[in-house]
Amino acid sequence: MAIEVGARLPNTTFRRLGPNGPETVMADELFAGKKAVLFAVPGAFTPTCHKNHLPGYLTNLDALQAKGVDVVAVTSVNDPFVMNAWAEATGAKDKIEFLSDGNGDFATAIGLDFDASAGGLGLRSKRYAMVLDDMTVSYLAVEDSPGKADLSSAEALLASL
Repeated sequence: MAIEVGARLPNTTFRRLGPNGPETVMADELFAGKKAVLFAVPGAFTPTCHKNHLPGYLTNLDALQAKGVDVVAVTSVNDPFVMNAWAEATGAKDKIEFLSDGNGDFATAIGLDFDASAGGLGLRSKRYAMVLDDMTVSYLAVEDSPGKADLSSAEALLASL
């Protein structure tokens, strides 16, 4: 069953690239006691994710912060090296948290995973956006297709705040 508004985010492990290589970070380290936006993409560098979804959050970062958002983070079922390369390629490094969910454990834990094996992509995360208030989901928008970034766009999320 998928996570819903009012549910608490599980304290799962993400990975990111730190100064000494891959490091683990727990969800509560990132989101506890904060207002946060977490959005997910099926894959870094994929067309909709790279050209549409992520750029909207980067463009609207100041507006999100003006609405009281402390942290904006993106997650994907990619390794931390790919996520770091994507952060650097988009100019979003040190502006948005890039969180690797390499095995899809987080996506599965919140029930927002899907099987893209038919396309050779294996387990992936559905595309979604959520607002967290101290680890509790206060807004959630999940796309019905991985190629869409409408409901989960930064603009739609901003309108909800």
